Amino acid sequence: MTNTVALANAAVRGMRGGGRRTAQLWRQSLRFRTMVIALALTSIAVLVTCVAMALAVQNNLWASRKDQALKDAMRAANSAQSLLYSADTQGNRTALTSLMRDVSVQVQSVSASPLYGVISLGSQAGVGFTQTGFSQELVSDQLTQRVTKDATKQWWQPVALRDADGAVHAGILVGQQLNVPDAGAYALYIAYDLADTEQTLVLVQSSLWIAGIVLVALIGVIAWFSLRTVVQPITEAAESSARFAGGDFDVRLPVRGQDELATLGRSFNAMADSIEAQIKELGELSLVQQRFVSDVSHELRTPLTTIRLAAEMLNDRRDEFDPTTARTAELLQTQVHRFDTLLADLLEISRYDAGSVQLETEAVSLAHLAEDMVDEMRPLAETHDTELRFVAPGGHTPVDLDPRRVRRILRNLVGNAIEHGEGHPIVITVDSSQNAVAVGVRDRGMGMTPEDAERVFDRFWRADPSRKRTIGGTGLGLSIALGDARLHRGTLTVWSQPGEGTNFVLTLPRGSRPLDGASPVPLEPVEAIAEIGVTTAPIVQPSDARPVPPADPQEES
Repeated sequence: MTNTVALANAAVRGMRGGGRRTAQLWRQSLRFRTMVIALALTSIAVLVTCVAMALAVQNNLWASRKDQALKDAMRAANSAQSLLYSADTQGNRTALTSLMRDVSVQVQSVSASPLYGVISLGSQAGVGFTQTGFSQELVSDQLTQRVTKDATKQWWQPVALRDADGAVHAGILVGQQLNVPDAGAYALYIAYDLADTEQTLVLVQSSLWIAGIVLVALIGVIAWFSLRTVVQPITEAAESSARFAGGDFDVRLPVRGQDELATLGRSFNAMADSIEAQIKELGELSLVQQRFVSDVSHELRTPLTTIRLAAEMLNDRRDEFDPTTARTAELLQTQVHRFDTLLADLLEISRYDAGSVQLETEAVSLAHLAEDMVDEMRPLAETHDTELRFVAPGGHTPVDLDPRRVRRILRNLVGNAIEHGEGHPIVITVDSSQNAVAVGVRDRGMGMTPEDAERVFDRFWRADPSRKRTIGGTGLGLSIALGDARLHRGTLTVWSQPGEGTNFVLTLPRGSRPLDGASPVPLEPVEAIAEIGVTTAPIVQPSDARPVPPADPQEES
């Protein structure tokens, strides 16, 4: 019983798998779909045609054979009746018996069927005869009544005839009344074996079905080669398009002839030439732009260093100047520092564009690194009356990362949160999973619309251009932060709602493992975390096992 159930389950799984593969092939293969449709429609057309022709042949063949039998029986009956009219038995039974023998010989010579009999229709049994192989059981009561009732008509009915081998064939029994002078009414019954007609019909129908199957197969072969001729260039075009989209700009379609497919090939090749030329032109322009930014940034370094030294010297001696000159020296120092930061960011962006950025990884605890960054940013937060809250349920185990770049990401995220947090507490959360570590920076400021959140990582973009930056910034920080995250094969995502604040989540993989599944820190913030009144969770250096944070963490003084 168990083996039967297992086999049944395996059969069901096999059928389901075959159905899924067929459905997938139906969706993905134009050739398969067209072949199935063509064969299905052809099979239906051939089936309808064969059935119609078989029925027409059957009806015509049976009708022709029936008419032939009726005419043959009529000739035999007329010949027998003529013989009966010419005889004079005078009621003598011996003479009647001799007459019936003559009638038998006459019917045998005229009729094409050897199965016949003459049976008396009177109330008393009269002299009659039946040929060998003919049985009165073939004659039904309905046929006897019809023949007895109407002497002027010919009646027939289908019957089943059995041959010497016991095989049963279709047949037809024809009955007609004969009038014997001085002896009363007799019935002449002639049975016609339709085995030859049945064989002819089977042969014709078999020929029709074989011809239909061969026709479907031929149409399938023709459709296959036709589709191959049409679909092959389309397949080549699809593969070439995929290769072109993948960066192989030298791919072209072969052009054969002057038909529509050749026109498609020429159009594709012209489009590929045009796109390749434009891509090369854009690539050259991009290289020129990158080189220009890099060269300008490098060239500005020398005069900027001189200006910065002069500005620092003036700013250090601003107490000796009058108030206006002192304020000017202070503004000069501030703007020179901002200019220096902008140049550094432009150089970093140019390195990303040129693909020359490399990581300098080392085993670092993300929780320790984030805690150090929170301590570093705390004085800035205090100047904005903002509280920084640090929560680290995970992330203590060291992972391979570039600490300088991750620290730059966190500095940028925390700085933006301080600037746009409007004095509300900011929560920095660090957690980890088996495959990743993550840090989230959550503020409760004005937030952004979904449209603004999609563009927040664009270069030099600001949600509110009229709003002035309060802690500097160049407009390139988030773009560089996104580049640093991708350089680590990680992600930097953002959640924001107007009036509810913003949450940035940086997720980094552990070692060479790719990111899989959700981030350890949820992108959409949990309100309970935002309301935690603890600023820093104590960090314990991990051993072999992952540490569990204490139930009642103490607030950092």
